[in-house]
Amino acid sequence: MTSTPATPCDDADPGAATVRRFRTDGPDDTRRLAAELAELVRDRDVVVLTGDLGAGKTCFTQGLGQGLGIEDRITSPTFTLANRYHGRLTLHHLDVYRLDSIAESIDLGLDELVEDGVTVIEWGDRIDQVLPADHLLIRLRYPEATEDALDRRLIEVVVPAGSDWADREWSVIDRWRQLS
Repeated sequence: MTSTPATPCDDADPGAATVRRFRTDGPDDTRRLAAELAELVRDRDVVVLTGDLGAGKTCFTQGLGQGLGIEDRITSPTFTLANRYHGRLTLHHLDVYRLDSIAESIDLGLDELVEDGVTVIEWGDRIDQVLPADHLLIRLRYPEATEDALDRRLIEVVVPAGSDWADREWSVIDRWRQLS
């Protein structure tokens, strides 16, 4: 199956955050979009991934890692809770799905992890109370339940107004959005 570049679904929502919506047509598209976003990532950034089970959170992290020059195979840290990879920046990849309480998230040493590299947290909405306010939120979900849409994903990039993320040069996304 040939994949096509991600395309925007809607313009940004008004309000406190800018939301960019994309549709990807398979895992390769999701990885490519994330690799493009890697150009925006800086040391000490936190990226929170939320969404449907199996919608591509680890796949997105793989693409981000590729964009950061990471050559190691990126796998889900569902059972290890955290993996570390080295590229242009260190990538801390966490999966907090299996945590039962906010207290357990503190045991992960999140404060220490965000001091070095970029931290990507799958299911990060589960520990929202302990996340830095200035994080990028990425929502991944299935657009509809039709057989011809099994590989499609909707990806929302939520950029908080007034954050460091809002001040970045988002032309990387604009270039991606213009692909058809």
